[in-house]
Amino acid sequence: MRDPLHLTVLHVKKYILTGLLVWLPLAITVWVLMNVIGTLDGIFAWLVVAAQTVLPSSVSPFLQELREIPGLSVIIVVAALLLTGMAVSNMAGQWLLNQSNRLFSNIPIVKSIYTSVKQVSDTLFSSSGQAFREAVLVQYPRAGSWTIAFVTGKPSGEVASQLPDDMLTLYVPTTPNPTSGFMLLVPRADVRELGMSVDEALKYIISMGVVAPPTAGTRPVAPVATSASAPTAQS
Repeated sequence: MRDPLHLTVLHVKKYILTGLLVWLPLAITVWVLMNVIGTLDGIFAWLVVAAQTVLPSSVSPFLQELREIPGLSVIIVVAALLLTGMAVSNMAGQWLLNQSNRLFSNIPIVKSIYTSVKQVSDTLFSSSGQAFREAVLVQYPRAGSWTIAFVTGKPSGEVASQLPDDMLTLYVPTTPNPTSGFMLLVPRADVRELGMSVDEALKYIISMGVVAPPTAGTRPVAPVATSASAPTAQS
C-alpha cells in the first residue's frame, strides 16, 4: 500500500501535467502569432524608413506615427490581400497578373523558385484542384503497416504513360510535422478511403495518433486487394 506522501506527489504530478496540457497549446499559439506579428512589424518599419528617405520631410512625422502603431502591419497585410484578390478578379487585373508571371518566369534563378512555388500554391489552394481533398489509408512503408495519406490527384505526363490507368498520387506526411513527407504512386485498389475530413486527419497526424477523430458518421472503407504489395517511398 502506497503511503499518503507518495499519493500526494502522484496527484500533484497529474495536476501539473493536466495544467500543462491546457496551457501549452495556447502558449504556442500566442508565441507563433507574436513572432508573425513581430516579423510583419519589422518589415513595415523598414518600409516606413525607406519612405521617409525618399518622401518630403513634411510627411515624416505622419509616417513615424504610423510606425509606432502596434499591429498596424497585420491590418495592412490583410487589406493588401483583400484588395489584390479583388483586383485580379477582373480582366485588367488578370492581364497585369499574367504579365507579372511572365516577367518573373523569364528572370534567371528567380524563375526556378517562383515557378515552383506558384505551381505548388496553385495546386494546394485552388478551389478546383485535387490536393488534400481526401484522406486515405495506405500500406507504408511495408505490407501490413498502415499510415494516413492524402490524395493529391492522378499521375500525369511521362509518369502516367509508364503506369496503369487506375493510379493515384498520394502525399504521406511525417509526424508531427506534416509539411514534409513522401510522394507515392499507388493503384487505387491499394487505398482505403476514410470518412474523416482532411482537417481531422491532420490533427490525428500532428498529435501522433493521440487526438483521434470521431468514428460516428464515417462512410464504409473500401476493400483492399489481397495481392497488393506495399509501395516504395519516393522522395
